[in-house]
Amino acid sequence: MILLKRYFLTSAILILFIIPGCRSAVPTYHISEDIDFSFFKKAAVMPLDNLTSEKFAGDIVKQVVISELLASGLVDIVIPGEVLKAIKSLGIKSITSLNTEEIRDLGKALNVEAIIMGSVQEYGEVKVGSSSAPQVTITLMMADSASGAIVWSITKSRSGAGFMSRHFGAKHETISETVLAVVRNAIRTLVQY
Repeated sequence: MILLKRYFLTSAILILFIIPGCRSAVPTYHISEDIDFSFFKKAAVMPLDNLTSEKFAGDIVKQVVISELLASGLVDIVIPGEVLKAIKSLGIKSITSLNTEEIRDLGKALNVEAIIMGSVQEYGEVKVGSSSAPQVTITLMMADSASGAIVWSITKSRSGAGFMSRHFGAKHETISETVLAVVRNAIRTLVQY
């Protein structure tokens, strides 16, 4: 009987430690309820605003966003060079604060139904206990190019240090694996619609 009690007590303690470590961060996102997302067949991904000290973080995350959108089969994506060409020809000065008219103009120039924009807030290594692990935070938004309205927005963060690496010193994710996971999880919120 004592052995059984010890077994249950040990199991309960393990569960208390493991369950909080296994949960993932819940993404904060918005999806317009009145929009039929099957309407969006082609999109343009704008250069992402890089709010980090890592020089190429915006470009790296943008390439993963394009890749994951194509892999999801949700939309076709305009070639990034065509997006830059349209920005230049329309005389858009700031891609980080597009207004409704600029979104509409880009939509017409690129022949797309959606413009995807956003920012990279965190990209790099952070201290986790006695080691360091990657930390990535992104915000992505999709605007309807006909109305200029934001129809989808998400902020997602991920640490490359999982439960095992935080508590038992196991190997953590690489920065590339963390970027891929955070972008993939963000795009999944669109797949359900």
